This record gives sequence, structure tokens and C-alpha cells, in this order.
Amino acid sequence: MAKPFYYGGQAVIEGVMMRGRENVAISVRGPDGKLNIAKQPLPKIFKGRLREVPVARGVVILIESLVLGTQALLRSAQIASAEENERIPASLLWGTVAASIAFAVALFFVAPVLTTSYLVDPYISSALVSNLVEGFIRIAIFVAYLVLIGLIPDIKRVFAYHGAEHKVVNAYEAGSPLEVEAIKDYSTAHARCGTGFVFIVLILAIFIFALLGHPPLWLRILSRIVLLPVIAALAYEIMRFGASHAKNAVVHILLVPGLALQAMTTREPDDGQLEAAISALNQVIEVDEVVGRYLQYRQLLQDVFTLCFAEAVRKNDKISEMAQSLLFHDLHTGPDENSHRLMDGRQPFMRN
Repeated sequence: MAKPFYYGGQAVIEGVMMRGRENVAISVRGPDGKLNIAKQPLPKIFKGRLREVPVARGVVILIESLVLGTQALLRSAQIASAEENERIPASLLWGTVAASIAFAVALFFVAPVLTTSYLVDPYISSALVSNLVEGFIRIAIFVAYLVLIGLIPDIKRVFAYHGAEHKVVNAYEAGSPLEVEAIKDYSTAHARCGTGFVFIVLILAIFIFALLGHPPLWLRILSRIVLLPVIAALAYEIMRFGASHAKNAVVHILLVPGLALQAMTTREPDDGQLEAAISALNQVIEVDEVVGRYLQYRQLLQDVFTLCFAEAVRKNDKISEMAQSLLFHDLHTGPDENSHRLMDGRQPFMRN
């Protein structure tokens, strides 16, 4: 029996990105008001066995979110502005990812250390209090950042698409039809939201950094940078556990702060924004269903071939090399190769 798969995505410029088992799709509303679909197969690294290994998968998913998320944002900007369907340069993609990481680390991890070191530490002697103050400053900076960017009109629209993405995923997981009217009443909050994930990272960082005591300033800064992937990996496991046990009363109470914080990064979407989210989710579900049927067909062929081959050996019959070659060629053609035929090639986010 196949493991349950949890669909999810993110808001992009004038649209929504959704990730499936096999591919990623974005649905973006262009200047003409029409929805444009762009999709690409998932790189193998983002759907391999490492993605199932506890803790390690948190790092993989963090990298995946940064790379695919940035790629989707850049592609959506092209579509929303009616630019040509040009390949996104690798230098632009990785440069944007690097700049985003550097900005986040500097603002949410280095700045609180420096603030605490120069404005708080001269007046206290407790390492524990210093780390607690640093943690609260980090959370305050994060909340202030969300408030400030939420004042930008374009970001408000992105937040509305974020709300649409959550509503559609909530509706899908509840078994409701993916129709605008059926989705409207669902919440704009979701237990697997990236905002909640960041909040868990910030809370977890307080406890982990408190264990390090109060080393020299340069070592404190270095520890915040080096330990960030570890904290993110642990935070992902906590979020995953919380999302799968959200109906538990105790777990639900613990999730409340993160869910409440999502009110700052989501807005009530309009019908058009819901349509974009529905379209993106339908795209990845369609591919996953086709690939799933192909895998069932391949397994059936494997079973039939195994039985026939065993019977032939038992009767000392010979199977022609051509027949074996044809069978093995079909049986061992991976789902990636076949599923890519459903898409528009390997170029990132090619438009329909």
C-alpha cells in the first residue's frame, strides 16, 4: 500500500505553486486575466530515499523549498509580466537563493546576537538570561518583519494567494470537491505551513542555543549559522508530528501559536485566487494519478512475466531473446521517463 502523500505548495506572484509526488506546477494569472500553467518534473534528489530518512529529510526539504520556491517565484514573475518563456539562468536562481539565505541568517540570527551582545550583556551576567533575551529579540524581529512586508500592496496579494493555497489543501484533505464554492469556508491556516515552521525554528533555537552557554561573540555568531540546518531539520520533524496529530487536544494547543501567526501571512482570497490554487493542485494530482496507474501496470507485467518465466523454466521451454528484451525494456522503464511525457520537457516550469 502506497504511503499517504501530503500535497502542499506556496504562493507566488499572482498565483500558486503546488508540489506533487512527481512534479511541480504553478498556476499564474497573466495580464490578460487568464490562468497560465507551467510545470516541471521533480529532480530525483527531491523524491529519493533520503527524503524519507528522519531528520535528514528536513534538510532535503529545506533545500527543496528554497530552490523550487525561488524558481517558481522567478517563473511566475515572467508569466505575470507577460515576458518571453525564457529559461531562468542558473546564476540568477542560485544567486537569489544565496542572497535569500544570507538575508535571513543576518536578520534573524546574527542581528539578535549582536543586539544582545552590545545592548543587554553589559548589564546582566546570566548566560541563560542572555540567550532567552536573544531568542525573544529574534521572534520580535520576525513578527515586525511580517507586519512591515504585510503593508506592501503586492505582498498583500501574495498573502491572499497563500490563503488560497491553504484553503484548497485543507479542502482536498477533507475530501471536499475542488470547487470554488466548496472551498470558501475552509480555513486559511494549515498545520504544515512554512510560517509555522519558521516559528518552531525560532522557539527551538532558544533551547538549543541556551545549551551552548555564553561563548565569545564570534563563536556565538558561528554557532547560529552552523547549527541552523540542524535546528531546521528538528523543527521539520516537530511540525510533521504536530500536523499528523493535530486532532490531539494537547498537540492542538501547542500548534495554536503557529496557526495564529499565519494570520499575518495569509489573507482571505477572492474567487480568482482560489481558481489559481485549484488549477495548480489539479495539475500535480493528474500527473500523480497517471504515474500511479503506470506503476500498477508495470507491477502487473512484472508479476505475469515472473509467473510465465517460472512456468517456462519448469517445462524446459525456451523464451526467445527478443521477447525477453521487449519485456524487460517495458518493465524497467522508470516512472520518471514515462511521467515526463506528460509534461513539457525538462526545462524548468515550461508553460502549456
